[in-house]
Amino acid sequence: MLGDATLNGEPDRAGEIGDIGPGRRALILVENLSVPFDRRVWQECTTLREAGWEVHVICPRGGKRDTEPEAVIDGVRIHRYPLRAATGGPAGYLREYGAALWHTARLARRVGPVDVVHACNPPDLLFLPALWLKRRGARFVFDQHDLVPELYLSRFDRGEDLLYRAVRALERLTYRAADVVIATNESYRDVAVRRGGRRPADVFVVRSAPAVERFQQVDPEPELKRGKPHLLCYLGVMGPQDGVDYALRALARLRNELGRSDWHAVFVGSGDSFDAMVELSRRLGLTEQVQFTGRVPDADLVRYLSTADVCLSPDPRNPLNDVSTMNKVLEYMAMGRPVVSFDLKEARVSAGEAAVYAPANDEAAFAGLIARLLDDPGQRERMGAIGRERINGRLSWRNSQASLLAAYAAACRGLPPVAAGTSARAGKRPHR
Repeated sequence: MLGDATLNGEPDRAGEIGDIGPGRRALILVENLSVPFDRRVWQECTTLREAGWEVHVICPRGGKRDTEPEAVIDGVRIHRYPLRAATGGPAGYLREYGAALWHTARLARRVGPVDVVHACNPPDLLFLPALWLKRRGARFVFDQHDLVPELYLSRFDRGEDLLYRAVRALERLTYRAADVVIATNESYRDVAVRRGGRRPADVFVVRSAPAVERFQQVDPEPELKRGKPHLLCYLGVMGPQDGVDYALRALARLRNELGRSDWHAVFVGSGDSFDAMVELSRRLGLTEQVQFTGRVPDADLVRYLSTADVCLSPDPRNPLNDVSTMNKVLEYMAMGRPVVSFDLKEARVSAGEAAVYAPANDEAAFAGLIARLLDDPGQRERMGAIGRERINGRLSWRNSQASLLAAYAAACRGLPPVAAGTSARAGKRPHR
């Protein structure tokens, strides 16, 4: 396990930041989520804006929010395009990614010259519009949100086939094109150095961190427990690799094998596997004790988390999950909730003693840990306090801000200085 000293990103580079923001322009490319719904990207946007950058974002439109084609929010200009999510296997992803690349290139030409183009994966295809901008003088920052080869192995269970080799090749091309790489944790940083061949000095750890102002406790609402003494809560995406099926089978064991029916569980979120998980809950006979809400407004999310006794992080060990930082774990900790998790490398780095850990993918042990915490309110309170302390201290966004600005300073090294009140590229027209 990595020690806590790795959690602060690259503090030794703070002196490199300098006064590089005012007058410069950044363009952030996102395909996976809309903005500002993508909380990590939005925190990066506002950090850069506060440092004096003019920030543009190109991203897809959301389904129920972030639906306007263009918006200016808190000084950040967002350009959105219509995008239909992939269905039907690899052909669906080719259609989705092809449409996203076309719209991204179209909108990038409209934005015009920039000093930095900042591409957030997945997919590892955004280096193509980034290269176009790089040839026009921009520096390229690759923000690696996911290890796409590991995501492919974990999601599709097809082994190292032709498509796997293709995504590995795209990852190599992205690493090669980037001037600077941003990694979400030390495990990802190690991949960038070891597999991507990047110099350690060019890879910066910018850990995701919850916006603490969004996660403020309110008074518990006992009615959310549906007449039971305890409330269990899951928050997050429901995809094939997210382990909601493991959580449901663990809850069935909690009831059937451990004789515990003193709980109600709520699953907040949506995703590709939502309907399948509702059906699995029905087959396991959990319909009366398990509630699926879909996505909910922030106010309702805070109500559930403020009332929850135990929160669930059932991500199974696989090539992706073991080295990924789970946002839901950080959000549980921000709300002072104890966590039950499988024993994953980066889960321990994030949560420390704010979580208890079942052996990887062991549903019976996961159920046993839930029962143990339900019986020990003192331990739940201690774990919650540890989580809040970590989120407000070494895991806070303040530390990630410094590393993000250091990454931009490194990317901009050698660029001409900006005249007062102007952009380094002001007056240059986009190439046609």
